[in-house]
Amino acid sequence: WLAFFPHPPCTQALHQLYYDPNIENKNLAQKWLMQAQVSPQAWQFCWALLSPDKRSSTLYESLKTQLFSQIACFSSGSKMVLTRLCVALASLALNTMPEAWPGAVAEMVRVFQEEGGGVDGRARCLALLELLTVLPEEFQTSRLPQYRKGQVRGALGREWGSVCPLLQQLLRRADSPGAVKARVLRCLSSWVLLDVPLSESEGLVHDCFSALPDPELFDTAVEAIVNAISQPDSQRYVNTLLKLVPQVLALQDQLREAVQSGDMETCHGICRIAVTLGENHSRTLLEQVEHWQGFLALVNMIMFCTGIPGHYPVNETTSSLTLTFWYTLQDEIMSFELDRQTVYLQVYRPVYFQLVDVLLHKAQFPSDQEYASWSSDEKEQFRIYRVDISDTLMYVYEMLGAELLSNLYDKLGRLLTNTEQPTSWQHTEALLYGFQSIAETIDVNYSDVIPGLIGLIPRININNVQLADTVMFTIGALAEWLADHPVMLSSVLPLVLQALGNPDLSVSSVSTLKKICRECKYDLPPYATNIVAVSQEVLIKQIHKTSQCMWLMQALGFLLSALPVEDILRNLHSLITPYIQQLEKLADETPNPSNKLAIIHILGLLSNLFTTLDISKQDDESGEGSAPPVKTTPPPPGPNPVVVVLQQVFALIQTVLSKWLNDSQVVEAVCAIFEKSVKTLLHDFAPMVSQLSEMLGQMYSTIPQASALDLTRQMVHIFASETDHFPPIKALFELVTSVTLSIFQQGPRDHPDIVDSFMQLQAQALKRKPDLFLSESLDVKAVFHCGVLSLKFPEAPTVKSTCLFFTELLPHCSDVPPVARVVQEDGKLLVQAVLEGIGGGASRSLMDQFAEVLFCLNKHCFALLSVWLKEALQPPGFPSSRVTAEQKDTFSQQILRERVNKRRVKDIVKEFTLVCRGLHGTEYAAEY
Repeated sequence: WLAFFPHPPCTQALHQLYYDPNIENKNLAQKWLMQAQVSPQAWQFCWALLSPDKRSSTLYESLKTQLFSQIACFSSGSKMVLTRLCVALASLALNTMPEAWPGAVAEMVRVFQEEGGGVDGRARCLALLELLTVLPEEFQTSRLPQYRKGQVRGALGREWGSVCPLLQQLLRRADSPGAVKARVLRCLSSWVLLDVPLSESEGLVHDCFSALPDPELFDTAVEAIVNAISQPDSQRYVNTLLKLVPQVLALQDQLREAVQSGDMETCHGICRIAVTLGENHSRTLLEQVEHWQGFLALVNMIMFCTGIPGHYPVNETTSSLTLTFWYTLQDEIMSFELDRQTVYLQVYRPVYFQLVDVLLHKAQFPSDQEYASWSSDEKEQFRIYRVDISDTLMYVYEMLGAELLSNLYDKLGRLLTNTEQPTSWQHTEALLYGFQSIAETIDVNYSDVIPGLIGLIPRININNVQLADTVMFTIGALAEWLADHPVMLSSVLPLVLQALGNPDLSVSSVSTLKKICRECKYDLPPYATNIVAVSQEVLIKQIHKTSQCMWLMQALGFLLSALPVEDILRNLHSLITPYIQQLEKLADETPNPSNKLAIIHILGLLSNLFTTLDISKQDDESGEGSAPPVKTTPPPPGPNPVVVVLQQVFALIQTVLSKWLNDSQVVEAVCAIFEKSVKTLLHDFAPMVSQLSEMLGQMYSTIPQASALDLTRQMVHIFASETDHFPPIKALFELVTSVTLSIFQQGPRDHPDIVDSFMQLQAQALKRKPDLFLSESLDVKAVFHCGVLSLKFPEAPTVKSTCLFFTELLPHCSDVPPVARVVQEDGKLLVQAVLEGIGGGASRSLMDQFAEVLFCLNKHCFALLSVWLKEALQPPGFPSSRVTAEQKDTFSQQILRERVNKRRVKDIVKEFTLVCRGLHGTEYAAEY
């Protein structure tokens, strides 16, 4: 009955709630209203209640009056109840402004300023401030429709005239209690977020500065100032901003006192104000050329904050706030036209040179004793802080250029050659850290100071882990330079090899050796014996963790690549023999968790070695991008050393496999060895093709695993189009296909990874060698049906790979008869599966892939597709109960019209899927 007579009972209930003296009736009315509030009809009667007819407006006035009096009642009571009542009144105001309740805020101020039946004036004042604070906050989180939001924002903006004088009066009165002033500041913070023009809040912001010396008001005053000057609109008020600069500069005494007394909170707050002004308005302030000294003073104040004494994050947390300011200022300076930029650079280049000194000072480690007392969390925060400093230095290099490197080099030279004063390792480390920060990302090959720097490195007294780490990373950052100046290798390589033996320098020493071996491999043969010997020693002593051992093997792979074949074989023999012996021993043992880890470790070492061991000289230039590197010089005659080693250990690997065939991690590790080798050697891998194909076939037939399919795909990619290797590849492809088809018959849902890899393999076969689909032994129809089934899998990667398979398959309707036959007979099933996915059966992230399949069908089977679409979309409720017959018809016509523009097909599918899912035109769809 509510739907037919919404107003009378509701009005009656509200009347009972507010005016009935009987508590029973009040409770009943309350209960009824709570249920009514969540009923669908609530939307009808709530507007009826607020409509301007006499009864409703009386009720609305009564609700307003009740809320006012309840807020007054609770102004001295429970804070929680007071806040909820304020939220209710704010909500009422937002829903009725400006039509039904014009001047809402002015009325709130008036009501609370009038004498209120014995309620304490201060409590009433605090209640009013709470209400005024909550109002803009409620607006920010309200779910008002967009057009209403604009209306209400405008109305609130007009109400600022009632709020501002009240706040000013309360802040400026000498007898205002601290609690009132704090609430005033919170209220200001809340209102400025509504984009109150800075020119209109200028007086109040000035008052906030006056409140900063009061410790009780400091935090809220900072928040209010920061909120006011960071509003996007505030840069329009240039005069107001210019008046703020001296006010911020006037805080310098308070800042210095806070630094001296170790008051971190005050430092932090004042720094936030200075940085907010500088960061948000650096362009505006730079443009006021006649006020350049004031802005320069502000920049210097921020510099003081950057260099604030103490170690971050233990004795200070302020300096990190300033780093983004330096990016912003530099960006603004560099964005001016050239003649103005030149003027600014004259002023600010010296500032940025000073900044480099300050940052390197801040990056210094504390004394060893102090550092030892830090918690691991503090050490980690300091590490991240140094990375931020490193990024800032790299950025500053764009402005200061080569002069910055000369400057650092001169300082380091003076430091290391000064015999008078012993220098602290921290000082040396920080300068090197600055060098490394720049050399890591910027091409320093043209810098004339690098030879001098490399000459200085051996003079460093490395007596500390942090310093040693930075020396290593600096050498690593200069690896490309060393490749152009190989004569300098002899002065730094011994340092790297020495560091390899220190577990504390594991990451830095191994990554540096890897960089040197990669960049300088053709200059390393004279050092090869030594590098291999030291590496073997540290590997046998197990100094490094697993991942560093893998990097070390990659380094050795690069190194060996440049040696004559007989030297490679000799080194490989000595390097690998201990591991082969260990593997033989492990292969005899009964499988258990610890020997499994050892086996995976050894197999990992071999595959990492083979990843980088490439004896054909490659043209470095063509190695860019995704194209495979071009081999420019013919490889030496005879089998490739990697192949020689693989053939020697092949039987052993088969033995390991036979024991561990049902363990996917071991199988993966075995496949990885061959996959890395095939990728690196490409056609040089040829001698292994037939035996590997046979082993893969046996593996997959016994226990099918995705990694075996991925390796098969790699083999198909490289060898399927070579006449000599086609027979073993063809046999392997047919075998894994028939084994996988039998998995499909038993139920493939438990093996989404196998299905994914299988679809990728089929797609690769169609791409590289479509002849594979001409074979009598290949059941093309069954493969097609598996594809249709796979399109319905819930795993997105599997569906993606399946769509790829179909987009490779459909173009072959014209030249591969078995493909043409199956598409003609069963293409409708594919269309149905695609439509089912679009209709809501698949994730929305897959719509582009489904669109590609439809595009391919349209391109290669146009006549059939028009029939299939018509038939598939015929049943009502398919692919979704939300689409009408007309919408389906329109969709069909749109798809069939697009045979050239793939982008357009993707848009049509996205549009249709939203309709199918009932999301069309929603906020949710807009994010799509």
